[in-house]
Amino acid sequence: ADAAATPVALAEPIVAALAAAGERPSVSYRQAGDGYLLLEYGDNVLDLALRMRIHLLMEALSADPIAGVLELSPGVRSLQIRYDSRVILQGALIERLLRIESGLADVATLKVPTRVVYLPMTFEDSATLGAVQRYQETVRASAPWLPNNVDFIQRINGLASRKQVRDIVFDASYLIMGLGDVYLGAPCAVPIDPRHRLLTSKYNPARTFTAEGTVGIGGVYMCIYGMDSPGGYQLVGRTLPIWNKFLKNPVFQDGKPWLLRFFDQVRFYPVTEAELDLLREDFREGRATVRIEEEVFDFAAHQRFLAEEADSIAAFQARQRSAFAAEVALWKSEGAAVEPDVAELEPEAEAVLREGESLVSADMCGNIWKIPVQVGQSVAAGDTLVVVEAMKMELSVIAPASGTVAAIRCIPGKPVNAGDPLIVLAEDATCPVA
Repeated sequence: ADAAATPVALAEPIVAALAAAGERPSVSYRQAGDGYLLLEYGDNVLDLALRMRIHLLMEALSADPIAGVLELSPGVRSLQIRYDSRVILQGALIERLLRIESGLADVATLKVPTRVVYLPMTFEDSATLGAVQRYQETVRASAPWLPNNVDFIQRINGLASRKQVRDIVFDASYLIMGLGDVYLGAPCAVPIDPRHRLLTSKYNPARTFTAEGTVGIGGVYMCIYGMDSPGGYQLVGRTLPIWNKFLKNPVFQDGKPWLLRFFDQVRFYPVTEAELDLLREDFREGRATVRIEEEVFDFAAHQRFLAEEADSIAAFQARQRSAFAAEVALWKSEGAAVEPDVAELEPEAEAVLREGESLVSADMCGNIWKIPVQVGQSVAAGDTLVVVEAMKMELSVIAPASGTVAAIRCIPGKPVNAGDPLIVLAEDATCPVA
């Protein structure tokens, strides 16, 4: 009994490590489940040199593959390695990785092939604004980033106008550090020029819906959503579909359904929403393409640029930090994390039904998103009465039989539990309740 009560010490997840030495950053190898290692370089900071080091390591592993290594997934300063322990034991794999690490070159003079991919974007299109509004209606009515994400980005970065936000987004060249940031080849990209790195917080809680092709900024990273999905980045606009499983467009090369690659540079140019709608359809069907230029990303040249613009970069970052700190202080003073009271009357909770009436109830927990019917409206069996958001999905509550909507017992934006009343449905012969 005493032995059973004794807590078991957890094993240290770091199974090997090297301290920084000369131009080589520190590196750690972490246990990551049964079949993975997570390699991490340096401190937890944004440093392009660390991503360059990951690139060198992947090149070395490509040139001299290790039997049993099945997949490599790079991040900003990490590399997740999937391996088959039936082919190579963890200890042997780490030994090989340490040997490779000792032979990697300095990244100071590294030159990496890069494609500059020009993508059209509509700034604050209706789908982007609609996703924010839907969040406000169904998830959280009040938050620092509401009612408009661009206003929030302007304020938290200490910018003078909304136009400055727009100009920075279109001036930036976003270097892709990772893919699959959200879903389906979505890029995790950072502006090469630090003065273009808009700093934001993420939604809390997250959105339950973001339209495919939406462009968002989280932290200092840019992402393009590859499908309709949940999300937490601050939204600025919409661009082309970056995932095409039918490969109708030749720009999707080598049989891969994702458009972008590691070290691509994404540069947006403005188009109207009507223009974007046509471009999206034509691009999806292979009738339109995108401009892509082949270049070389010269890390040494980038370092010289940073040195030459050091004063300007420092001034931008100081203003940004000051604005961010002031914003956080404002949240604390105003209790921004606390939902305000809603002065909206709840629907009448009376459960007594008249003859010929039946109650349509919720069959799971969620939030009421839409009520597409009105009191007095005739409905047929199978018609949608209420749309509930639950588990990041839209679920329709349908009419079990034809009839007339006699009463509505729910409110858009309000949570419901399983069994809560939603709609009172009267048989066609019964007069609806006023």
